[in-house]
Amino acid sequence: MCASFSISSTFFRLCQTRLPLRLIKSILSLPKRIRRYLLFAIDSTIFLGATCIALNLRFEDLPLIEQLTKYQEALFLVIPVKFCIFYLLGMYRPLLRHTGVEVLWLALKSVIFSEAVLVGFSWLLGVPVLPRSVQIISALITWIGVVGIRFSVRQFLMFVDTAPKTQKRRDLVPLSDDLKPQRIIIYGAGAAGFQLSQALLRESAYEVVAFVDDDPEIHGRLLDRVPIYSSLMLRSLIDQYHVTMILLAVPSAKPHEKRRILRSLKGLPVKVKTVPSISEIVTERVSIGQIRNVDISDLLGREEVLPDPSLLRINITDKAVLVTGAGGSIGSELCRQIAQQNPKLLVLYELNEFALYSIDAELAETYPQIPRKAHLGSVTDGDRLAEVFQKYEIETVYHAAAYKHVPLVESNAAQGIINNAYGTMVTAQTADRCGVDTFVLISTDKAVRPTNVMGATKRIAELVLQALAAKPETHTRFVMVRFGNVLNSNGSVVPRFKQQIAAGKPITLTHPEMTRYFMSIPEASRLVIQAGAMGQGGDVFLLDMGEPVRIYDLAVQMIELSGLVPGEDIEIEITGLRPGEKLYEELLIGGDAMPTNHPKIFGAREAMISWEELEPMLDQLFVTAYQKNPAKLRSVLQTLVPEYAPTVKSASSMSRSTH
Repeated sequence: MCASFSISSTFFRLCQTRLPLRLIKSILSLPKRIRRYLLFAIDSTIFLGATCIALNLRFEDLPLIEQLTKYQEALFLVIPVKFCIFYLLGMYRPLLRHTGVEVLWLALKSVIFSEAVLVGFSWLLGVPVLPRSVQIISALITWIGVVGIRFSVRQFLMFVDTAPKTQKRRDLVPLSDDLKPQRIIIYGAGAAGFQLSQALLRESAYEVVAFVDDDPEIHGRLLDRVPIYSSLMLRSLIDQYHVTMILLAVPSAKPHEKRRILRSLKGLPVKVKTVPSISEIVTERVSIGQIRNVDISDLLGREEVLPDPSLLRINITDKAVLVTGAGGSIGSELCRQIAQQNPKLLVLYELNEFALYSIDAELAETYPQIPRKAHLGSVTDGDRLAEVFQKYEIETVYHAAAYKHVPLVESNAAQGIINNAYGTMVTAQTADRCGVDTFVLISTDKAVRPTNVMGATKRIAELVLQALAAKPETHTRFVMVRFGNVLNSNGSVVPRFKQQIAAGKPITLTHPEMTRYFMSIPEASRLVIQAGAMGQGGDVFLLDMGEPVRIYDLAVQMIELSGLVPGEDIEIEITGLRPGEKLYEELLIGGDAMPTNHPKIFGAREAMISWEELEPMLDQLFVTAYQKNPAKLRSVLQTLVPEYAPTVKSASSMSRSTH
């Protein structure tokens, strides 16, 4: 007993030294080829050792040396045969650092198949075949050995990775606050939480002290040697462990579940970050370990209906597709979605040089296999458009080019009319003359009973397409898709609020009761593509935008997501409505929305004007825009769009813009 105690004490003292760590590090510093040979040697030892142990267990009443002599010829075949089978079946392909449960099945197949091949070779060469019982015992020992050595190596590598962190904790000299690892709680004890903890284990700057989960069946259990608690204990856990950050590891949670979790974390004195969502992991090729800040889209997002693959492909796959305004928020996302559907050719048409360069470079890197062409040009230049349409035999056009910033268009009314209304007319007529099959207009909810020039110009664009579609000689199928605000688009409130919060400045809000519809840019783009495939010609489609969001609440949530307190750290200033701005937006002018085959897409019965009646009014509008006559411009706009009701500020702004 004393001897046993002495050996245990010696082993314990040895582990307390840095000798094992130095030994492991010296092995890891060897070239990869040498380390690979070392694994070959270890496996070979296991192969031979397992056979010898199996012989000894099977013939325990006989001297082992006699059995080894009797089956020596078969023993000579053990290492080369098993090694070759293990190699051919891929046992040496997985990285030991990332060994997972898949190696269990791979090793089992390799062991069973190698024993069978060993019998076959022994029979062919006429050497004594090992007894069946010996083979079964040998196979079991071999499987345990090769699996055990791989998981042991993985644990050793994890030990080496985390050794600096462990050593810091044991140092006698206390660490300064700047050097201490951040203590973290992971919300979600599922597969994503486990993968995240494994990734953080290799980072000395972080220490996972607890998991929390809403599943009561796993409370009190351990995950990766870390206890799992109820989410109700979060505040006490934060105080007990001095936690500075909570990481959300629930990528598959539905939007309403994620909103519930985020609301429950409101007011806690910690930063909140999250792993990417499932859609981000799939579409953007990010990994589960890439932590990001919680975005407002995590709160505003809604459960997206899976897109219909046939609707996504019908106007794109194996076709020449052109996107106007390809460098904008919606245009660039349309390009990404189109590239995923394998078009014959993707043509990017954009007026802004840098925006065109950016999306072209991104597509070249992300979708190098997709043929594409980038062209600078204005949608008001019919000759340039015709040149591009005819050169590439364009079959589908997504018209996203437009001025959309309400106050800017309000103070530059003539330019807004020329770009949004005249540009749409020129592009649509050119598309029809050049034989384009499908033309999809990206419209807006601001076209419904507009109080601003931007909304009025988009309604005129809709009227143009409706009138052209009704002409009997029209070849192109014209479709309009109307939706509200998209999250994080250029010039929208979300990026502006982010900038103000980051700078520590007050958030400026025009009215405390203002509401808006919001949708993510990727979802909006997918729905636009699907709606464009459903139209017969002259159709106006509406996207289900969900519930409207109060902008004041949005500002409060964004401040809180940044770990700040509204009214204390960041003020919210009410500045008053800007020219042409509405308190709320609508998607339908009149009548009820008609359901379609897609639950998030609806049809609208909107009034139209025949081309014979519309054309002279358009000519008058465009001439007036070029003449910069504010009073006449407003009058012509109201004639074309009777529901256009500019505010007093809007009218005065338009008047100033033309002088």
